[in-house]
Amino acid sequence: MQTSKITRIAVVALVLLFLVLSVISCSTHTHTQTTPAPSGKKIPPGQAKKMNGDKSAKAYAPGQQKKR
Repeated sequence: MQTSKITRIAVVALVLLFLVLSVISCSTHTHTQTTPAPSGKKIPPGQAKKMNGDKSAKAYAPGQQKKR
């Protein structure tokens, strides 16, 4: 049994429509970090050292603040 030209075009159109709808329905979600440091807490000396790029956390320790 031969398939008619119209049937072949209809099948190709349906496949293309399915592919287009599949691609359009894809969505991506990006999550950003929105948790700021709690206002009442201090940053640990090691973390402050890392943020500033220093080699020693001594300058950020609470007991060392009076020496500066």
